[in-house]
Amino acid sequence: MLKQIKNFVRALRIPTDAEREEAYLNGAVSGIDLEYRQRQIDRGQFHKRYY
Repeated sequence: MLKQIKNFVRALRIPTDAEREEAYLNGAVSGIDLEYRQRQIDRGQFHKRYY
């Protein structure tokens, strides 16, 4: 029962910015794509936040 609750809570957890960036970079299909994605992150274009 406790394990099920832990799994449920873990599924609802929102990933951190660092985790999202890492997942984005891991999705690169080539070296050029990876560099492009790194530049996007460095420039702040990856995080489009609307407050």
